[in-house]
Amino acid sequence: MVLKNVTPRPKYDPLAAIKRSETIECGTEARKHFAIADGYHNLNHGSFGTYPKEIGNVLRHYQDLAEERPDVFIRYDYPKALDEARAAIAEYLKAPVEGCVFVPNASTGTNTVLRNLVYQPGDVIIYFATVYGACGKTVAYITETTPATSHMVEYTYPLSDDELCSKFEQAIKGIKAEGKNPRVAIYDTIASQPGVRMPFERLTELCRQHGVLSCIDGAHSVGGIPLELGKLDPDFYVSNCHKWLHVPRGCAVLYVPERNHALMRSTLPTSHGFVPAPVDGAADIRSPLPPSAKTAFVNSFEFVGTVDNGPTLCVPAALEWRKKLTWKGKQGENAIYAYTEHLAHEAGELMASALGTEVMENAEGTLAKCFFSNVRLPLSFQDQAQGDVGKAFEIVTWMSRVLVDEYDTFMGFNFYADAWWVRLSAQVYLTLEDFKWGTEVLKEVCERVKKGEWKTEGA
Repeated sequence: MVLKNVTPRPKYDPLAAIKRSETIECGTEARKHFAIADGYHNLNHGSFGTYPKEIGNVLRHYQDLAEERPDVFIRYDYPKALDEARAAIAEYLKAPVEGCVFVPNASTGTNTVLRNLVYQPGDVIIYFATVYGACGKTVAYITETTPATSHMVEYTYPLSDDELCSKFEQAIKGIKAEGKNPRVAIYDTIASQPGVRMPFERLTELCRQHGVLSCIDGAHSVGGIPLELGKLDPDFYVSNCHKWLHVPRGCAVLYVPERNHALMRSTLPTSHGFVPAPVDGAADIRSPLPPSAKTAFVNSFEFVGTVDNGPTLCVPAALEWRKKLTWKGKQGENAIYAYTEHLAHEAGELMASALGTEVMENAEGTLAKCFFSNVRLPLSFQDQAQGDVGKAFEIVTWMSRVLVDEYDTFMGFNFYADAWWVRLSAQVYLTLEDFKWGTEVLKEVCERVKKGEWKTEGA
């Protein structure tokens, strides 16, 4: 029997329940909306993020649809829902929707940009001393496999925004003086380790002035700080949505203005949307997916192999949920930005005071204008590691494992500028009490390091 009339699925509005919900106060009340285990202190939100239970319901809805009728959903329904998600993130970022596509994570986005560029002898990729490790290795790979070379802008935090921008401009001028071409510069909105805000707006303008392509690794930005990409106008920008926007993993937005679409010929990996250059006698490789009238750039990123696309489709719901958050008379994004920056500042000052150390900051006070705070630990490079960098990182490894095994928490440790630092991540479900607890834990752990417990690991 052939079914000519398929029973339509009941309509479901993933935003309806969220729109009907009450407002949520940042802090203790917001904590109830997350599935974090009882007793676990999630003080390192910045690494992998997490999302509210309400968004989990939306995620499972899309996953269920994909299982009920796989071909119907993936081939026909998903592209429509994806366009809605693209429109939502474009409006949020104040960017042209035709420039916004999604990739699984920021590393994929930066790789997509850097590997699509065609390098000529003399081309130089500029990167910064605090580059995210995976991005730094991507640059290393490209210099191994193409004619491009690289140049690192060297510095040590804390330094002023003026100093950093001056070093960048000097690097550009120095490369040109050597007769080389500073092709592209990759830099952060907010660096990962240490977790500090970079003057990315000024760096982008310097790129524009000197004819350098700007590639912003904004892994820590969407959902954490205000952004207007149309106004900023970078050549390339990527940011994780699963870190600070409360979207399930993995989901990142890649923004490429129309002027640069032709440079991004392929996704990573190359998939059905790729249009090969004409070659005489070559067979036409047709896509098995439904025809699309969208631009080549948008169409290319719509389907990149078979993956769980549910997280991407949760973007509109996450944006709607965030509108419910309140703090001190503010609501939505303004409440989130204000609460997390305030909490990061308070937590950093509290911990530094209790440990007798300091918060990483420059004279301008710009490094901590975000959701991160970096506190130096009361340990001595000479006394605890005998001036050995290898031993210093062994201590980092030991402390990280001890927090997980014995204290049911995790914090981001880093050995930087001959000192150990802890990066604190403020989030809407945390309060100052969480960081008071974390301070007491660090006191104990640092005392254990001083007693040499880390040396017995694996003995």
